[in-house]
Amino acid sequence: MAEVRIPFDDVLDKLHNVLLNYGFSEDKARLAASLFTKASLDGVASHGLNRFPDFLRMISKGYVKPDAEPVQTGKFGSFERWDGKLGPGNLNAYFCMNRTIDLAHENGLGCVALRNTNHWMRGGNYGWQAVEKNCIGICVTNTKPNLPAWGGSEVKLGNNPLVIAIPHQQKPVVLDLALSQYAYGKIAIYLKAGKQLPYDGGFDHEGNITKEPATILEKEMGLPIGLWKGAGLSLVLDLLISLLSEGDATAEIGQKEEEYGISQFFLCFHLPKLGIEEFPKDKVEAILEDLKSSEVFGEEKVRYPGENTLKVRRENEKRGIPVDPDIWEEISDIS
Repeated sequence: MAEVRIPFDDVLDKLHNVLLNYGFSEDKARLAASLFTKASLDGVASHGLNRFPDFLRMISKGYVKPDAEPVQTGKFGSFERWDGKLGPGNLNAYFCMNRTIDLAHENGLGCVALRNTNHWMRGGNYGWQAVEKNCIGICVTNTKPNLPAWGGSEVKLGNNPLVIAIPHQQKPVVLDLALSQYAYGKIAIYLKAGKQLPYDGGFDHEGNITKEPATILEKEMGLPIGLWKGAGLSLVLDLLISLLSEGDATAEIGQKEEEYGISQFFLCFHLPKLGIEEFPKDKVEAILEDLKSSEVFGEEKVRYPGENTLKVRRENEKRGIPVDPDIWEEISDIS
């Protein structure tokens, strides 16, 4: 069945009303609904609307606490540590990035480590949040074990998403990536469409690299980006996050019956407070223009991270958000 397009406000209002019925306050329901809707608006349905039914399931099981508020557990200069109290992951992440931005505007840089939280859904939301406040933003989350160590035949590492965002006039650079070649939500979209992945994305049961979504998803044997380098990056990010937050690492999350109680890290720089009075727009522009001047093998021009997001956002604002009809039907049937 072909996708349908629904106006932004209609999607937002529907999710908002559903969350009110799941114990969210008015303000929290609006913000959480907005973060889900903006993800799909920007073309990231795998971590937007497609995640919403599972988010509700986690609430119903008691793993996500709609009324929880993060609590500060430590402060050391421009670094703070917070406990998410198992609140909604997107709300906790939004709060912590805001806190990090405030610290950066005050001190030049700000760091917040968060423990005992939940899946933050689309990590790119928090990169865009930082650049909208003229901050360089970096954030990382760990996950349950869902990535093999290089050469391993079982999942031991987390597919720990990393976001790095650089403000630049009306066209910021926002890198949002999982540590597997494809995020599992994206692989699920290919599976439902009955398509192979365009490039190798994981391992089969014998350890061979494959493009088959069903085979990869069966045991979550995704292919680490950069092969052994991505596997190594996953490990050190997990160490960084769990040590700074005093929260659970991937191995400890894997001992639970579901993925909850995860750990995250947020870092921001505000250049004027670091002695750079005017953001070096010309330097950034020159770097981007040099990149985009690259000769290419095909017809499509080289893009920088985040460039296509703005194009997709503008199109979906005009035409409506593209929605999987089965997902929308499932959400619409929720009272």
